[in-house]
Amino acid sequence: MARKKGRRRFGWVRKLPSGRFQASYLGPDEKRHNAPETFATEKDADRWLVHVEGAILRSEWMDPERAKIRLQDYAESWVNERPGLRPRTVHLYDWLLTKYVTPHLGDTQLGKLDTPMIRTWRAKLLREGVSASMTAKAYRLLRAVLMTAANEDRIIPRNPCQVRGAGSENPDERPVLTVAQVFDLASRMAEKRYRAFVLLAAFATLRWGEITALRRQDIAPDASSVRVRGAFVELPGRGLIYGPPKSRAGLRTVAVPEAIRADLLAHLDEFTGSKPDAWVFTGKRGNPLRRGDFNPRTGWKAAVKAVGVPHLHFHDLRHTGNTLAARTKASTKDLMARMGHDSPRAAMIYQHATSEADQEIARGLSGLVDRERGTKATDEEDDGQAGVLAPVG
Repeated sequence: MARKKGRRRFGWVRKLPSGRFQASYLGPDEKRHNAPETFATEKDADRWLVHVEGAILRSEWMDPERAKIRLQDYAESWVNERPGLRPRTVHLYDWLLTKYVTPHLGDTQLGKLDTPMIRTWRAKLLREGVSASMTAKAYRLLRAVLMTAANEDRIIPRNPCQVRGAGSENPDERPVLTVAQVFDLASRMAEKRYRAFVLLAAFATLRWGEITALRRQDIAPDASSVRVRGAFVELPGRGLIYGPPKSRAGLRTVAVPEAIRADLLAHLDEFTGSKPDAWVFTGKRGNPLRRGDFNPRTGWKAAVKAVGVPHLHFHDLRHTGNTLAARTKASTKDLMARMGHDSPRAAMIYQHATSEADQEIARGLSGLVDRERGTKATDEEDDGQAGVLAPVG
């Protein structure tokens, strides 16, 4: 790329006392930048300068100084500056970074991260006993952070999180209760005040934070519907925090099945204060329910064991309700509205499960038809043989 001997159209190359060659250039920022390494030959240094010049002409140049920022520093800023994150999400991100990411990669400069390094980090987590699910969560967070660094801030040329399948989770299938099991579970709670809590969580498909944040004024006078206007999140050291639901779609009114309205009205009469802003579900002292108090206070563990699902989580009640709702042949849009989801992905998962169940039913019916036809054909064959062999007259 030299214009004439001793001069170059772009950049400079000089021979060092060691015999190696150093390349440098004037960047779009009007600052002089040295190559990150020296070269064995002048021709190698020239090739590097051609590559840099091409990146500048294509508007793909990355400031090498900015790429020297540590991953830990950049990730912390990424979380703090991320718009619209709920407090619980911020806490989760901070915890994942502190627990799994920064101890291993935090001091590494963004520009030095590469895919083999990410792959090694992930393998080390799994080797040290971190669950596949938690490792996938940490990987997805790191991928999101570096996606911003590559695509928005243009600090690095590409996202090094390119490990196939590393962000995928394959959690165990959660149990789905029958209608009878839901009512059985509700009746086995240690205190009557938690019967409607279980029924509403299942048949109105509410999240924990949503149901614990309900006030009397959110329940229709005839208990035909509940209005979700907010939700509780619980953060270590900060306690319960009331805020908006998980997503914009979480602000919704959910119709309550007629079969449980009497239970909800009875609960309001016996356990909820008379003021419009009184919490619907509380402990004996009238405070909103906290997760840490739920199991020992309500007898949840004994109850789920008694109904035959000892590993049932409270969130599985919502999972059950969504599954039952999908079996009513509701549309994806209607399921999304009831579940409080912005994306159709979750609704389609439940519809897919229902579709598979329907196909199983169809296969069973087909088997019945085949067996019936087979029996009839055999009978007809037997009748025909009997006619041939039967004595005449």
